[in-house]
Amino acid sequence: MSSLDITAATVDPALLDLPWHLPLEEWPAENIAALPKGLSRHTVRFAHLSDHVIAIKETLPELAKREYEMLKNLIKLDVPCVEPFAIINNRQSTDGEPLLSVLITRHLKFSLPYRAMWSQGLRPETATRLVDALALLLVRLHIAGFFWGDVSLSNTLFRRDAGAFAAYLVDAETGHLYDSGLSNGQRENDLEIARVNIAGELMDLIASGHAAPGVDAVATSERIVAKYRELWTELTGAETFEAKDRWKISRRVARLNELGFDIEELAIKADSDGMTVKIQPKVVDAGHHARRLIRLTGLDVEENQARRLLNDLDQYRRDNSRPGADEEVLAHEWLSRSFEPVVTSIPREMSGRLEPAQIYHEVLEHRWYMSEQQGHDVPMNEAVTDYINNVLANRREEATYLSPPTELITLPNAIPSGTIVVADDDDEVDWRDLV
Repeated sequence: MSSLDITAATVDPALLDLPWHLPLEEWPAENIAALPKGLSRHTVRFAHLSDHVIAIKETLPELAKREYEMLKNLIKLDVPCVEPFAIINNRQSTDGEPLLSVLITRHLKFSLPYRAMWSQGLRPETATRLVDALALLLVRLHIAGFFWGDVSLSNTLFRRDAGAFAAYLVDAETGHLYDSGLSNGQRENDLEIARVNIAGELMDLIASGHAAPGVDAVATSERIVAKYRELWTELTGAETFEAKDRWKISRRVARLNELGFDIEELAIKADSDGMTVKIQPKVVDAGHHARRLIRLTGLDVEENQARRLLNDLDQYRRDNSRPGADEEVLAHEWLSRSFEPVVTSIPREMSGRLEPAQIYHEVLEHRWYMSEQQGHDVPMNEAVTDYINNVLANRREEATYLSPPTELITLPNAIPSGTIVVADDDDEVDWRDLV
């Protein structure tokens, strides 16, 4: 054990109690966390460590170090991804035989692997929402200058985010960060990889009987290309209009806010005769609604959940407005009088089934449906009780689900000609203008 070389920001002493002298495939059951796992290029195991779960992947020392550093850099860039925990090198068996190094990442609570999510039968609308979430993740990665190289549903974790899903990168082994940003050809390459991998994964689900009637693997995989391009254009594309229509600048900012992004910098350029204006968002940052909610309440949640909670908070402000009560005061009241009573009403044995923000969102939805059925406003406490008994009681423990760090649908070495589009250089604008 003394020969172990551990690299970590903070080392949990319990890490030394795990059987590192054994190959992962031979670890005893008492060390393994029983979590769903798919196919992988590497041996992957999940283990309990103190009060949380870790994912352990056997790999070569240089690959472990590279991926560990890559994930650290993505965390700094505020890109949704799993958190690197440690690297362990110099593992040896009891006979002195060298063993592969391991990369350890933290369990992303309340996340679901796509196979576990669809184990009861993939519905077309679920496939659409997950592909849309993956498209947004890919846009965020590309804006940060990250080329993934292995985009797939298997390499992504999904968290419920109000009525949608939020996607997190799991495997960064093939990725590369470019300080100068990505070319259009690199972005198109990632898109083609995504399209091929997703089609293969969905075909596999259909063939295994885990897809409901109506799921079209090809059409769904094509959707990520269309959705990506729609988002990319909205977030980075230039817009030209008459100088008298400057209100369109505010409209563009509002559209970006609705997508969950703030504009950190906005370049505005008038033409030579001063008659038209071109606007170009240069730097965008996701989480507009989430940042507003955390500023007002301290709640750190997903973007769509933040949007839903803010709607409820704003309604509370309108219903309880009074002289001298500013936004921060009323937000604190809403937190203590509306949000917290619902969350604390959940029985302890059900508290791990969904994260608090998702529970509150679902209670609001449940109350609305009950009120519609009964023809009058249902009290919140009545809605909470009915939700616990008839909805939450039937949900599984989502806090314990974790996706495997890797699962690969092999992409052909040569991508067919005509699928990678490289825009011509433009001396007056950078790569972000070429959309």
